[in-house]
Amino acid sequence: MATAFKLPDPSGQTPAESRPLRVVLFSGNYNYVRDGANQALNRLVAFLEAQGCVVRVYSPTSDTPAFEPTGTLVSVPSFAFPGRGEYRVAFGLPDRLKRDIADFRPDIIHLSAPDPAAHAAKKLARALGVPVVASIHTRFETYFEYYGLGFIRPGIEVLLRRFYSGLDEIFVTSQSFGETMRDTGIIGVHPAVWSRGVDKTRFNPGRRSLEWRWSLGIADDEPVIGFVGRLVLEKGLDMVAAAVNELAARGIRHRLLIVGDGPAREHFQARVPGAIFTGFLDGTNLARAYASADMLLNPSTTETFGNINLEAMASGIPVVAARAGGNEALVTDGITGALVPPHETQAYADALARYCAEPHTRAAHGKAGLDAAQAFDWDVINGAVLSRYRELARQHS
Repeated sequence: MATAFKLPDPSGQTPAESRPLRVVLFSGNYNYVRDGANQALNRLVAFLEAQGCVVRVYSPTSDTPAFEPTGTLVSVPSFAFPGRGEYRVAFGLPDRLKRDIADFRPDIIHLSAPDPAAHAAKKLARALGVPVVASIHTRFETYFEYYGLGFIRPGIEVLLRRFYSGLDEIFVTSQSFGETMRDTGIIGVHPAVWSRGVDKTRFNPGRRSLEWRWSLGIADDEPVIGFVGRLVLEKGLDMVAAAVNELAARGIRHRLLIVGDGPAREHFQARVPGAIFTGFLDGTNLARAYASADMLLNPSTTETFGNINLEAMASGIPVVAARAGGNEALVTDGITGALVPPHETQAYADALARYCAEPHTRAAHGKAGLDAAQAFDWDVINGAVLSRYRELARQHS
């Protein structure tokens, strides 16, 4: 017989709108692999706790996490994803964790990955009478095409539609991405926008270092094309290789700077033998790498926002990105960078070639990107999420 879970008797409790909120967050990857989505979730938790909220995070964990988690992290049973062992998939939610959540008396439950544990948490929220929201951080349904499994995409989309139906709110990273999700039928409502911010004290043009470039064998007048991210196929690595190889075929002087690491590094490195690979960088080292490049190349079509675009803009360099996903919400074609039709090698090469040949154009577009990045403030963005939490908690109370 299934165990029934109920919140403790709420009589005598202070109304949710006049006390610190109690928030439960489910994450498919909170800190065992570093990526833009889990860093955004950690920032949200830090902000919530700074506002007096009490947060408990449930996620698969690892013995070798990528970084220390923010807040209280509770491990959820999980298994390594076949073929991508660095990622983990949560099982359903054991009764002991259901009791833990019920005893915590959450005011809201936030789901950030459509895994079995989050499906179970969605049902639990309904049983407890607690509002439940979800945030969409990546286009899961597109990933399988990069590994020869595109035939299962329709089935994945059916599961996603079921998961995102009947929620009290859905957060997306940009209005354009929300429209894409509606157009594909994965969500059936108008979502709220939970954008992303950028740390402008960390990412800024002042981090540029000629000395660092020299240490890598880069000449002062040599245009540097930067790529930043995990080295996985869904980041568009094959398009990066095709575009820079086309530049080489045209005889256009450039250097390719790769910042990041991942399971596809060996495959990628074989295709761009002249590239400089720094491996994983973080903190001021990462900021220095952005500012020391002359442009960013981001051909990924799976991004829902594109944190790397914003970090590059804050660093004062233009962005050449695929006209897809969240890229269009950040990059203004011909103003802060270039938006290119996905998978068109010649178009990428044309945009990169222009920036390589026209230092004044890349400087002007970099300056415009820097100005645009000033509007993206983490506290304002996360404050909007908290306001929506409070509104939903008030409605349910």
